[in-house]
Amino acid sequence: MNSNHFQSFSVAHWCILIAALLPLLCAYIAKWGQLGKPRREGGYDNADPRAWLARQADWRARANAAQANSFEGLPFFIGAVLAALQLGAPQGRVDLLALLYVLLRMGYIVTYVGGMATMRSAVWGLAFAINVAILFQGWR
Repeated sequence: MNSNHFQSFSVAHWCILIAALLPLLCAYIAKWGQLGKPRREGGYDNADPRAWLARQADWRARANAAQANSFEGLPFFIGAVLAALQLGAPQGRVDLLALLYVLLRMGYIVTYVGGMATMRSAVWGLAFAINVAILFQGWR
């Protein structure tokens, strides 16, 4: 493999990968401490994971909801970054906005799992606005 391929990967490209991993982080948080516990004691049920997650409450349920929302927001983010770059948007600006988006999404997960509903909604709105800004970087 040519090492030049990695050199052409921008910060925005790496942010796509990080954003794609965030739902998996949420899933791990939802299952935290339950993966080795027997099912008969309420431990994680890999044979029926969706039903197990649906029975969870409090922070586990919120982590699962953050996972779903992270998956829902991912296509727009990927599309916005790729469209901006394909249209010749300034690389540095797209990189900065993509990094800001990922940081906001991490904050979103923290506020969601932490039960901070108002802050969570504010962070979601900011991340969405940043995503729109990324998309419009390529507009001339």
